[in-house]
Amino acid sequence: MIVIHHNPDCGTSRNVLAIIEASGAAPVVIEYLREGWTRPQLLGLFAAAGLTPRAALRETKSPAKELGLLEPGISDEVILAAMLQHPLLVNRPIVCSPKGVRLCRPSELVLDLLDQMPPGPLYKEDGELILDAEGRRVG
Repeated sequence: MIVIHHNPDCGTSRNVLAIIEASGAAPVVIEYLREGWTRPQLLGLFAAAGLTPRAALRETKSPAKELGLLEPGISDEVILAAMLQHPLLVNRPIVCSPKGVRLCRPSELVLDLLDQMPPGPLYKEDGELILDAEGRRVG
């Protein structure tokens, strides 16, 4: 089973979801902006992905700067608490599969988590080629 913590307004997140679906998988899609996060959920995802709250912090197009979270010396605990109040602060998409958990930025990182590669050629929304006609990674 594959789970994607997804933001449908994000091009990278949409690309990752499309790659997963092109591989033949039917992922569980969690729209975290609607559902929010729990502390245990974030701690588990970050531990599994080898991330700290600071490493998973979305710095642009989020309230991170306004909340003072980009300042040096801000603890992971403070960042984590802010993420619980403002789900947009968590960078995405985070994908969980039997092969691991990863923040999939850039979107082609999700290929490492799939049991089966999608058929090629495969393109991102913006037209960038990810897999050639033989299903080999490009780039």
